[in-house]
Amino acid sequence: MILRRLFGRNEWEAPARALYEIAVGQARHPDFYRHLGIPDTIDGRFELVALHGFLLIRRVRSLPAGGTLGQALFDVMFADMDASLREMGAGDLGVGRRVKTMAKGFYGRMAAYEAGLAGTAPLADALRRNLYGTTEPPPSVLAAMAEYLRDAAQTLENRPDSALEAGQAGFPAPPPLGR
Repeated sequence: MILRRLFGRNEWEAPARALYEIAVGQARHPDFYRHLGIPDTIDGRFELVALHGFLLIRRVRSLPAGGTLGQALFDVMFADMDASLREMGAGDLGVGRRVKTMAKGFYGRMAAYEAGLAGTAPLADALRRNLYGTTEPPPSVLAAMAEYLRDAAQTLENRPDSALEAGQAGFPAPPPLGR
């Protein structure tokens, strides 16, 4: 933090923040909770932010400045997680440990979702474990969420590099299951 103040901000911080806000906005879409049964809890909301954060980080890695932008996006995401925990009243001494645990879990989710998108592991299983926790969604819901994840990845893939570098992205609407 001190070095950043001395030497200026990362040029990728503003686009990373914009991308993160897009991920959070999508994660707050009520249809995920209302129609797709994702628990409307702190954990459920974290899982949807993590899912959309994964999709964005996955896509920006393919950009010429992908490593730097991806790291900036990760940093913005977990700085927000830190701030959110503090707002919820988590003690200062425990926040760092909690954020570290969340980051470790995020890396695991990224690996599971990547394997699912690559076809080397069942995507629906990763979604069930992470998005639904202890609840047991019907197979049709898991299939719809897996299709959504594939569609969202393709939507981001179709975005021009310049748009992502400018902090512009978009996601498809949640699947209409249950309406």
